[in-house]
Amino acid sequence: MTPARPTTPPDPEPASHLHAVFARAASDVTPGPLPLEAVRRAGRARRRRRTAALSALSVLAVAAAAVAVVVVLTPVRPSPVARGPAPVAVPPTVVPTSAGSVRTSGGPSAPGPTPIRTVASGERVDAGKGWKVWLTAEGKHWAGPDGIENTRSVTDGNIDVVEPGVSHQSEGGPKGAFHSGLYYGTRAAGRVELRNAEGRKAVATLLELPGRPGWGVWYVHTGPGMGEVGTALYDRAGKLLSELPLIPRSDPS
Repeated sequence: MTPARPTTPPDPEPASHLHAVFARAASDVTPGPLPLEAVRRAGRARRRRRTAALSALSVLAVAAAAVAVVVVLTPVRPSPVARGPAPVAVPPTVVPTSAGSVRTSGGPSAPGPTPIRTVASGERVDAGKGWKVWLTAEGKHWAGPDGIENTRSVTDGNIDVVEPGVSHQSEGGPKGAFHSGLYYGTRAAGRVELRNAEGRKAVATLLELPGRPGWGVWYVHTGPGMGEVGTALYDRAGKLLSELPLIPRSDPS
């Protein structure tokens, strides 16, 4: 038995033949006219839609800007504050205290201490009305309007400068007198005071040498009607240290 021979496929057509076939078919087709008018109408419609959209956006932008301007420029007025009732004046509260009323006596208050003037040895002090007073280590010196000088020693043994004391010399008459003297025995002298029988007082000026030697000089003028006076020395606390009491003159028998 003879074996069957395999079937050989037909040879494919060459590519050049197919190209020629397609070219003939394409040349047989006649193209239609180009739709230019339709293209123009479509373009005009698209432009109109775009213009309308842009116009709407412009209107919206202008409206938004106008609203913003109105919001910015329109002032906002605060609402008025409600006023409350007018304040009522309240009288001050009086707080009672348990302290009793203060009573003052009708009599004059006790005078304070007299400032003491420190002077140099031999320095002449104008005591007024032509009188001069000065101090030295020996004691008190004074001179009247007539120029006559007088001395009261603190070193001749007639004065005990250990104990507080006061001396008194005066010159004058019914129209007035000049009084002076020594105070001694203390470094705390506060006041020398004259007092007459009716209780009228005259406070003297005080002089001392530097270093507070424990003694000094006092002087004072009295006017008419003062008459006889007593002399008292007080310390700076007002305590009586020494006194020359007033001795009233006895009436002639």
